[in-house]
Amino acid sequence: MDSTVSVTETRENDFLHRCLRALKENKLTLPTIPDISVKIRRAINDPKANNTRIARVVQMDPVITARLIQIANCPLYRGRRRIESCPEALTRLGLKAAQHLITTFALKAVFKAKTRAIQKRMNDLWHHSSYVAAICAVLAHKTPGFDPDRAMLAGLIHDIGIVPVLTFADDHMDLLTDPAELEQAVDRLRGPVGAAIMRHWHFPEDFETITLEAEDWFRDPKPEPDYLDIVLVSQLHSFIGTPDIHRYPRIDTIPAYRKLLAGALDTETSMNVLERAREEIWQIQKMLTV
Repeated sequence: MDSTVSVTETRENDFLHRCLRALKENKLTLPTIPDISVKIRRAINDPKANNTRIARVVQMDPVITARLIQIANCPLYRGRRRIESCPEALTRLGLKAAQHLITTFALKAVFKAKTRAIQKRMNDLWHHSSYVAAICAVLAHKTPGFDPDRAMLAGLIHDIGIVPVLTFADDHMDLLTDPAELEQAVDRLRGPVGAAIMRHWHFPEDFETITLEAEDWFRDPKPEPDYLDIVLVSQLHSFIGTPDIHRYPRIDTIPAYRKLLAGALDTETSMNVLERAREEIWQIQKMLTV
């Protein structure tokens, strides 16, 4: 549980108090992965499965099928010829990559609300998360030792803990007397709630760490870079050119940047690699937000 939530804060913020209590009592509604994603993941993990059998399951969802084919033809994976079928896309991408991608595509359904104000917040959150995910994919593609699909999924879930807090607000608008109360709850609960979701979804342990430490800019637990370092650098890059940029440290001052620089990117290309890949990032984000 997040020890930074003080008694004073919860007394002053009834919404935060109620939301925190719901989390402690396991009554906070955690999002579930859409059924089609679960079925596809189960098919992919079946040792008896082959691409043809898995493709039959994937093709139950035409949108996911179309997106797999689309990403199989994008610059991250593009081969000598154009892919036009689901089995071909699975062959080019590989089953593990396809599993990460399908989960990524299905996650948009989680960002839903009933009220207009909270739906706008959900839309903004999805836009930010998908942008960070696209940057993560491109950065991982250009950094040896990282899987772009896993990095994309890591970027997409880094703020997933905000979703249940917004859902709680959607159901308890009467508790919010000041917009600042919602912001305070989001800031305090995004980490522990995100970690709870990762456990609920049976995601790898390092994804829990990503949700818990996604804004710990100066974390430096070990010399080697990890997926959270990719997420941290991608987040800061996503703020470039926005009014929020002044709220955060300079991208080249954080340990994550230095580790990625030392481990993979040379000095000449490090600062400009993502700027030159702007079109690639835009294509991936567009694919995620359709």
